[in-house]
Amino acid sequence: RNGVEMKIPKAVITAAGPNQHSLPLQNVVDRNGDIRTALQLIVEEAVLAGVRDICVIICPGDAPAYRKAAGEYASDLTFVEQDQPRGYGDALYRAANFVGHEAFLHLVGDHLYISQTQQGSAQQLVEIAQAESCSVSAVQSTRENQLSMFGAIGGNRLSNRSGMYEVTRVIEKPTPTQAEQDLIVAGLRSSHYLCMFGIHVLTPSVMEILKEDVDNDALEQVQLSPALARLADRERYLAAEIEGVRYNIGVKYGLLMSQLALA
Repeated sequence: RNGVEMKIPKAVITAAGPNQHSLPLQNVVDRNGDIRTALQLIVEEAVLAGVRDICVIICPGDAPAYRKAAGEYASDLTFVEQDQPRGYGDALYRAANFVGHEAFLHLVGDHLYISQTQQGSAQQLVEIAQAESCSVSAVQSTRENQLSMFGAIGGNRLSNRSGMYEVTRVIEKPTPTQAEQDLIVAGLRSSHYLCMFGIHVLTPSVMEILKEDVDNDALEQVQLSPALARLADRERYLAAEIEGVRYNIGVKYGLLMSQLALA
């Protein structure tokens, strides 16, 4: 810890994936029985965490549909288009000017997050990041047969903090063999790995690393996981299991499963 209070005034939601950009527009029935869009529920995660200045990375031309889907939160949103589908990391980097030189909350647009406490999932993570004054990614123990859908981390369990890990490796969608070789974390159940939850608090260093990749013309796709792996080499970077469950609404029956969980 560096003893400096980390302010997290802004959030970035990535929703520009060519096959996923319509997902945040889908309707679900929330815990109160009200019809809400997935986008509203994702934005609410940021709002519950104390963030009201939110940037959404979208496909060109999607702003009117997203503004409508945001409902009462439309005035809190800034839209930035990813004009070329060059990957998740490239999409996040489009928010570099928006976030400036401050830490920021990041959520993905194809997940819904259901907290198991009074606090929202993002709120839990923001409090951890502020206490530790460093980047923190939420992770969830995930079965080996789902590794193909998520980034996963390897790390060392912190002796003084339950469910907290010092990140040493980040691999995007590892094979079971890769995971067994490089991502074993002591204390997890057999055939389970720590996979990304879809919520992060990231320092500005991430944008500097992403810029290196965006400026590299040899890279056709710019992904976030390799940038996070380099972040772990450069500065303290933690992962935290929070009290909540993430539902990937981009997979088959994903929206249905999240709806059942909300109900």
